[in-house]
Order: sequence, then structure tokens, then C-alpha cells
Amino acid sequence: MAVTEGACRLGRWIVRVTCEDGVVLRVEFTEGEPWGHVPAPIAAYCRGEPVELEELRSVALERPGRSAEIYRECLATRYGTTTTYRAIARTVGTSARAVGQALRRNPTPLLIPCHRVIASDGSPGGFSPSPAIKQYLLSMERGCPQRLNGHGLNL
Repeated sequence: MAVTEGACRLGRWIVRVTCEDGVVLRVEFTEGEPWGHVPAPIAAYCRGEPVELEELRSVALERPGRSAEIYRECLATRYGTTTTYRAIARTVGTSARAVGQALRRNPTPLLIPCHRVIASDGSPGGFSPSPAIKQYLLSMERGCPQRLNGHGLNL
């Protein structure tokens, strides 16, 4: 079981990826410098290329339970589009709050595209470590990245 780590740039942020035997264990947003190997689809996505990351396996989908159901439903939201916490909740048979809690615990954001899930009123909702990253990702996917200041992101 070989664990590998690497990091690539997303603006001034760094996307750190931890993998084990072809399964992505964790995706984190941090600061610093790029290093090591990042799976090619993630690197392409972070460069702004319109790629889906479904070819990569996420550890989040290999766990049993409601969170994995929510994550699978989240995968149905394609690049450049959004869905709502409420829509996922209805499909999975839970509450919008439960969807938000599961997405907050998502160990592999980008692979499980929780940034594409927004509130029913159109507001972006939360994203860890910063809602500014979520806003940037949504703008990038719509083809209009914006300059975001004040959250470590100045693209």
C-alpha cells in the first residue's frame, strides 16, 4: 500500500492530494508551494480545463451509509452546473441540513463536487476552508474566473 502526496496550484491556493493505491483519500486547500505528484485530471482541472474527475476513485464512495449516497448524487451534477441541497435531499430521502453536514465532511472535494451544491435561494452556501474558493470554482467552471481578494485567493 503506497501512499503518495502531491500539490498543485489553484491561483494562490494549493490543492494538496493524498492517494493510496489509486484511490484518492483526501483533497485539501492550503497555502504553500506545489510539490510531488498530483493525478493528471486534478492538475488539469486546477489549470481551469473543463474536465470531469469521475475517472478518479474517491475513498468517500467506498464507505457505506447515507453520506456515500449523498456523494453519489452530488456526482450527477456536471461541470459548469449546480444543484441544491434540497434537490439532493429529496432524491436521497433526507434533509437539506443533513446534505450540508455530509458535504462539510467530504474528504475529497473536487472529486465529489460539493462546490456545485448551492442553497435553494441561489446563495452559494458554505465551503471549507473558505466560501471564496467555492465562488471561484463555480466561476471558473462557468468560464468566467473572477479576482477574489481577502481569502488567500487572488486569481
